[in-house]
Amino acid sequence: MGIKLAIAEDNSFLLRAIEEKVSFFDDLELKFTAPNGEEFLEKLREHPAIDLILMDIEMPIKNGIETVREINKLNPQIKVIMLTVFDDEENIYQSILAGAHGYLLKEVDPNSLHQAILDTMDGGAAMTPSVAMKALKILRNPVLPEEEKEQINLTKREIEVLEQTAKGLTYQQIAENLFISPKTVRKHTENIYQKLQVHSKLEAVQKAVKNRIIEG
Repeated sequence: MGIKLAIAEDNSFLLRAIEEKVSFFDDLELKFTAPNGEEFLEKLREHPAIDLILMDIEMPIKNGIETVREINKLNPQIKVIMLTVFDDEENIYQSILAGAHGYLLKEVDPNSLHQAILDTMDGGAAMTPSVAMKALKILRNPVLPEEEKEQINLTKREIEVLEQTAKGLTYQQIAENLFISPKTVRKHTENIYQKLQVHSKLEAVQKAVKNRIIEG
């Protein structure tokens, strides 16, 4: 039984090149292609029996990363390999967050692409070596999207309250340490929750550490 593939790629020349690479292997069956994420999702709804998708990132209307998020909602069983010219950390990070199972550069040769597809179907995470190195770096030192950095703008006092909260202190203890009232601590905490868009102390601390607002 062949592996059923679909390709999202807006460049017709590159699409033909990918189709040619896929055509060398009898166990790969290309079901459909689409030039943008929106059209791809429409076709996927019509033909849901897909095993693996080769996904471009830079596409009009809906890009590859947005499309992967939608695919994961539609059918999380489908494997997705990003196939792109971009190997910057931000795109790698966002692709992994969106749910991509692999990340290859378009210069990949047919045999390597075929092996990557097989490995991904077996539960592996296929990556071009240079991408794998960057992915490892991201795991050690996560990059954050610019918009997420900009959204979080805590005051000096709110950061102090968060740091105390991270130590597991009560409102009363925090109030004593910072020479303010417990009521003021509670108000600062409410503001922190709102700015971080969280609903608990644990979530607040985790997000603050992730965003490097406080030390972990």
